[in-house]
Amino acid sequence: MDTNNASKNSSKKKPSLKAKAQRARARFLSSYYGRPIRDMKLICITGTSGKAIVAHFVHEILRSAGQHVAVLASDSTIKTSVLHKFFAEAWKAGSNYCVVTAPADSLKNNVFYGLPVHVAALTDFLSASLDAPSAADFLESESTLFKMSPEIVVLNEDDANYPDFASFTGRDQTLTYGTTRSSTIRIDSAKLYKKGTEANFSLGSSRFTCASFLTGEPVVSYMACAAAIAASLHVSTDIISEGIANYNPDNVS
Repeated sequence: MDTNNASKNSSKKKPSLKAKAQRARARFLSSYYGRPIRDMKLICITGTSGKAIVAHFVHEILRSAGQHVAVLASDSTIKTSVLHKFFAEAWKAGSNYCVVTAPADSLKNNVFYGLPVHVAALTDFLSASLDAPSAADFLESESTLFKMSPEIVVLNEDDANYPDFASFTGRDQTLTYGTTRSSTIRIDSAKLYKKGTEANFSLGSSRFTCASFLTGEPVVSYMACAAAIAASLHVSTDIISEGIANYNPDNVS
């Protein structure tokens, strides 16, 4: 008997009855609506902060690039029924991209089970309160998304937990963003204003500037994340800048 293999098999967690029921519900709803997500490219953005902002940035960037795109952006739990209904409505509207936030608790509850993820992006992990999950618990929840074999993965090199998340890789490519020299999208400098934020970025030998109506230092990282996602989709830096500038939360209903 191969004791090593036996040990490996025994260490694998089998899904609980609750998890099996959640997965069955996800499969049923996907089938019920005709699996429309197969005809669109799914971009999932997860992390403890900035998910919705990044989703709206990406939405505007893709619109500026002439794409038909739908967005479901929320920092709260997303239910399985809401997600699959959104896919169906996006498909009927002629969308070819769906940009969705993926909260850790929704991932843990198998809401995204079985979906074909084109891009999976991680903003950050911030333990903001005693009720927040530990890094280990958060990593386990996020692994649900990154183990779904996304074609493209985008990670934050500036996050303190990046060494743990660095094991997540895309089937086609993996991009990073941050202030480090190795980042695909490098943050070179930033200026914070009372009514907006401006930052300079590098992508290879290209330099470009993005400006946002949003304020605060974290916005710089969110712009970089959106830029990395767009770069993975071969969107030009001019369009990236235009799309980020177009997002004004005051105009979002």
